[in-house]
Amino acid sequence: MKGRLDRINKRIADAATGCGRNPETIRLVAVSKTVKADRVAKAIDAGAVILGENYIQEAREKFNALIDRPVQWHFIGHLQSNKAKYAVRMFDLIHSVESIKLATALDKEAHKNGKVQDILIQVNISREETKSGITETGAVQLITQISGLEHVRIKGLMTMPPFFDAPEQARPFFRQLARLRDRIAAHGIPGVIMEELSMGMTGDFEVAIEEGATLVRIGTAIFGARQ
Repeated sequence: MKGRLDRINKRIADAATGCGRNPETIRLVAVSKTVKADRVAKAIDAGAVILGENYIQEAREKFNALIDRPVQWHFIGHLQSNKAKYAVRMFDLIHSVESIKLATALDKEAHKNGKVQDILIQVNISREETKSGITETGAVQLITQISGLEHVRIKGLMTMPPFFDAPEQARPFFRQLARLRDRIAAHGIPGVIMEELSMGMTGDFEVAIEEGATLVRIGTAIFGARQ
């Protein structure tokens, strides 16, 4: 496990320095969906500091088992509004907010918990029907609406490009998200911080880093093929 993590961290650092970025501006989200708590514990022992989970029920079991571990929890899957209360209790950052309905539910639960919930807005840059996310054209309006909520804080954007065998083919989608981030930042919407770009996975994270990713979501290269 440590060897795999070290290799990924070296590749992240090499990709960053290769395009003139500081490697410390990019964080690795170890995607632990379908991975049992004991193996996740080994990843934490090996140096993982952020875990990415896709499913609330599965995450709850691991969160409770590993509650004493010094690790951040990020939610990266599709989140239903009726699961907002669980998400707010567990997650430091929710990557996948795509509607005012979900943001309002998170705001309500964060208020109850005395918390400001950090979120990213998921954008369906590729406009694939099978993918979640707000459209690029709808992003500014959604962010403006959410910015009025007191207990959620927008920290940036997330996307998932189409699957390609060649990482280079994903580059235009990563570049498009970075440009959208810049346009949103230029609006100067109060309370909105456009500092995070969550993009890039095992097969294409180096290209994503070259295009500005600050969070890369990597599972298979750390934990192996999904069971």
